[in-house]
Amino acid sequence: MSIAGYSAETLSNRFRSHYCGLLNPSFEESEVRLGGWVHRIRDHGGLIFIDLRDHTGICQLVIQPEREELFRKAEQLHAESVICVSGTVVRRSAATVNPKLASGEIEVLLGDIRIESNAQPLPFPVADELPTSEELRLKYRFIDLRREKIHQNIIFRSRISGAIRRYLEDKGFIEIQTPILTSSSPEGARDFLVPSRLHPGKFYALPQAPQQFKQLLMVSGFPRYFQIAPCFRDEDARADRSPGEFYQLDMEMAFIEQDDLFAILEGLMQHLVENMSQKRITQLPFPRISFREVMNRFGSDKPDLRIPLEMQDVTKLFVNSSFKVFASNTKEGCCVKALVLKERGNESRLFYDKAEKRARELGSAGLAYIQFKEEGPKGPVVKFMSEEELSTLKAELSLETGDVVFFAAGKWEPTCKIMGGMRTYFGDLFELDRDELSFCWIVDFPMFEYNEEAKKIDFSHNPFSMPQGEMEALETMNPLDILAYQYDIVCNGIELSSGAIRNHKPEIMYKAFGIAGYPKEEVDKRFGHMIEAFKLGAPPHGGIAPGLDRLVMILRDEQNIREVIAFPMNQSAQDLMMSAPSEVLASQLKELCLKIDLPPAKEEKK
Repeated sequence: MSIAGYSAETLSNRFRSHYCGLLNPSFEESEVRLGGWVHRIRDHGGLIFIDLRDHTGICQLVIQPEREELFRKAEQLHAESVICVSGTVVRRSAATVNPKLASGEIEVLLGDIRIESNAQPLPFPVADELPTSEELRLKYRFIDLRREKIHQNIIFRSRISGAIRRYLEDKGFIEIQTPILTSSSPEGARDFLVPSRLHPGKFYALPQAPQQFKQLLMVSGFPRYFQIAPCFRDEDARADRSPGEFYQLDMEMAFIEQDDLFAILEGLMQHLVENMSQKRITQLPFPRISFREVMNRFGSDKPDLRIPLEMQDVTKLFVNSSFKVFASNTKEGCCVKALVLKERGNESRLFYDKAEKRARELGSAGLAYIQFKEEGPKGPVVKFMSEEELSTLKAELSLETGDVVFFAAGKWEPTCKIMGGMRTYFGDLFELDRDELSFCWIVDFPMFEYNEEAKKIDFSHNPFSMPQGEMEALETMNPLDILAYQYDIVCNGIELSSGAIRNHKPEIMYKAFGIAGYPKEEVDKRFGHMIEAFKLGAPPHGGIAPGLDRLVMILRDEQNIREVIAFPMNQSAQDLMMSAPSEVLASQLKELCLKIDLPPAKEEKK
């Protein structure tokens, strides 16, 4: 038997010969040495029981009454003290078997105890999962990591990393480490900068992603690259994003099309889910939904497909409506969207007030709705609509008595996003299957968008993606109609990664940047090294980089990413355990030719 790579007898030294969680009746009458942490101590007035915990689990130790010296040692122990013991494995009686423990059929009669480290009182208990403030958990993270759930999360993460490596190596991928100290890029999130001692006044940057390096590896002739890569971005924390640093499964492949990458990643996800979790994938191959379609149906490019709600477009029903708010939003670029909740038409006024509040938080001016009751349609917008419009609406949306329909109207994308936010909000009304993994690919993102503020065309997603149709599309199509070979992989409403088939042709790159207002000289200045590489023989290539932290979070059914990271920062990007960030010595600053120029302290409000 083995647990996380530990077999029953993998070592023998003066500290231990066996592991606590691997002992079972086959070791009956065996002499064993164990080492671990005191999980619990129970004095039953003649017998002392100690639950000893190590990495593999818990084993019950027994001190018999005649062992007075051992009694005295045991009385000195506190919870979480580290001890090494020796003793004999015996079977428990049928009445005392503990089915909750892997070692629950046996116990160890102690012959000796050696106290290696007697723990002082703890800031919070390990044996009992009591509510503990996040600040305390992060300050004493090394204690928090002893708790069963988070300990297993970190073990699971290690196993996932190993399984990924084995799977990709079998598929011909080569693991290559890329630099941690690199150059700053003006695109993307804020960089973490590292001052150079040897080159005063100049800075390295920690990589936001190995993007350029992995593309250059394709130019170098490596066919398939991967790396479980640390990435650094100076951005705010979220439940599914750790501030400062994160890890991603960085991948790139040469001579591929979009479908080739999808097949590799779907196979990897299927392998991980089927072999390492109790969850199940809803649909294989993963559904592919275009950006336009996903916004129209779900109002988000990262939809949770488990929520049994879809938006419906009712714009055409209101083209000639007397309800001016809706009629005015039937012109090109605008829409009227509807979201039906079955059998929710008789909810309390508080239900609708809370829904309207949420809609306003999402940027809506309000939330129109119609309840279809026994006595007829009710709601704040019914008085503005004719009986014919209400009848047509009921037929078009297959509405029944007891249903309610919500509306939003306005410019297409903001309206879709507002209704998408409401779809997520109403998702709480449904009992979603937490063991179901609804993966999907979002494809066909627009290459360009119109920047209202700057009054110009901009890239909408990734400027280095290959446009669909390549040069011909750039030369003959309306830029706002051009699609890109860009894709996102989404699971249960969480975006795991964006990816793309890359633009490896300099002439297409110059043309695409030109449409976005960047002259050739500017492109050469910013990305000259990439352009130069592509001029010297670049294969078609593409890649993706799923977030490892997010993947583990999903598979372990955690709601916060900090539960699957060994030493995370808090919401304010502080490491409370190591007191980072911290001030440094003046001599260190002098060596780097740096001076601190702090902003003036804000006056406290009286």
